[in-house]
Amino acid sequence: MDYEAEPTIVDAEAFDASESAQALRAAMKGLGTDEDTIIGILTGCSNRQRQQIDAAFEREFSRSLVEDLKSELGGTFEDVILALVRPPYEFLCRQLNKAMEGMGTDDSALVEILCPLTSQEMKVLVAQYEELYGRPLAEHLCSETSGHFRRLLTLIVTGVRDPAGTVDPAMAAEQAASLYDAGAEKLGTDEEVFNRIFSHCSFAQLRLVFEEYKSLTGKTIEQALNSEMDGELLDGFVAIVECVQSPAAFFARRLHKAMDGAGTDDPTLIRIIVCRSEIDLQTIKAEYERIYDRTLLNDVKGETSGDYKSALCAIIGSA
Repeated sequence: MDYEAEPTIVDAEAFDASESAQALRAAMKGLGTDEDTIIGILTGCSNRQRQQIDAAFEREFSRSLVEDLKSELGGTFEDVILALVRPPYEFLCRQLNKAMEGMGTDDSALVEILCPLTSQEMKVLVAQYEELYGRPLAEHLCSETSGHFRRLLTLIVTGVRDPAGTVDPAMAAEQAASLYDAGAEKLGTDEEVFNRIFSHCSFAQLRLVFEEYKSLTGKTIEQALNSEMDGELLDGFVAIVECVQSPAAFFARRLHKAMDGAGTDDPTLIRIIVCRSEIDLQTIKAEYERIYDRTLLNDVKGETSGDYKSALCAIIGSA
């Protein structure tokens, strides 16, 4: 299966970092703030170009763009603008740290951030986390999670997953049989077998494993997981299955859940929309409409307001 990843944000063609920095400074200088200009500039170019604007802002004004934005903005609007300005992996690291700091742990955020990553992406994230916080990500996860869920996440972040595209059809049949033997075929569940296969295999290999599992048992891997697991461990495994089968559907469902019912899960909404904007947000939009028979743009408009709504809608795009 070839995944057609289409972004909503790409490099701006007519781009001048110095000119953009000056326009941002003017938008924040003096009385009041020109939020429309801030939104237009920062959603109209790629993160790579935003880093050039950040450097130009520092060079020309001897000021930090992030600090100036923090002093001028507030609430969820500030959150989405800062998410746009920070380098992608730094932003994800900050989100991981936030999910583990203080009372309780946001297991859902950990799953959403960590489970879709390839082995190469994970290496970059792990290095960035230790640079930012002075401690290994795996160590922090171990202190904030427990049981087989902790084992799954620590295996994932220690980079044991095979490189993207690595496949062995013969091994896939053996791995499917191992999953069956560890779950449906025995009394109780050998979670360690599931952890090993789900954390080591490339996504392409897992796709083969899941196909072999259905051929062997007549059941989907999701049916097997739902009958054998529960809680955050089930969430982690299901997230990996969904990312293997369709990353767009995985993120579309997460976005829907963030807006469904009373209240809005703004951190999740911001994180997915910003982080996927240069990867596959256009694809996610199409999948969202296919699953829910309404557009992501309209749902976001209905759940948000003010400059926050304007910023998110600019990232999502109307096309």
